[in-house]
Amino acid sequence: MTEKLQRQLQFLAESDKMKNILRQTYITDKSRQENSAEHSWHFALTAMTLFEHCGIPGVDIDRVIKMALVHDLVEIYAGDTPAYDAQGNLDKDEREKEAADKLFSLLPDEQAAEYRSLWEEFDRMETPDAIYGSAVDRLQSFHNIYLSGGHPWIKYAVTAGKIYERMAPVKIALPELWEYVKRVVNEGLEKGFIQPEDRK
Repeated sequence: MTEKLQRQLQFLAESDKMKNILRQTYITDKSRQENSAEHSWHFALTAMTLFEHCGIPGVDIDRVIKMALVHDLVEIYAGDTPAYDAQGNLDKDEREKEAADKLFSLLPDEQAAEYRSLWEEFDRMETPDAIYGSAVDRLQSFHNIYLSGGHPWIKYAVTAGKIYERMAPVKIALPELWEYVKRVVNEGLEKGFIQPEDRK
């Protein structure tokens, strides 16, 4: 077995740990929390399924699916940081950079550079692929939170304004879905899942 193949197998064994990283989002039957591996798969599937509705020209769906597969790998070491956890987000960038250094270095140099580049591009959210990917990533979580009873919104007392701020990429990349976002937010306000204004 070549050194390259050994490193690839080591990386794959390490990446299996994503299945143990629990997120705040529940699966839609509300029986348990979703893990990061499941989220990444569902993100990739959502990106592919909704691609015909993409409102940004020039998006390469194959690259977006690659981003979906690598975008949360750093959580193996950094853990999942809930979007609305203000305290947890203070050192998120530092924790995730250290995790990326550790994880991607397991791969052969060429693959390490490719995966790291995809991860960084997604995180910066500047290219058409990354903007579409970010919109889908957020929509997947938003949809699951809604279908499973709004747990993270309730836990973090999330306001409608915070949700609209987080979901802004959807308005750009998936404009047909924006009415759905507004409908869910309004329903969440009515049911008490979502707070109408910031608490003073």
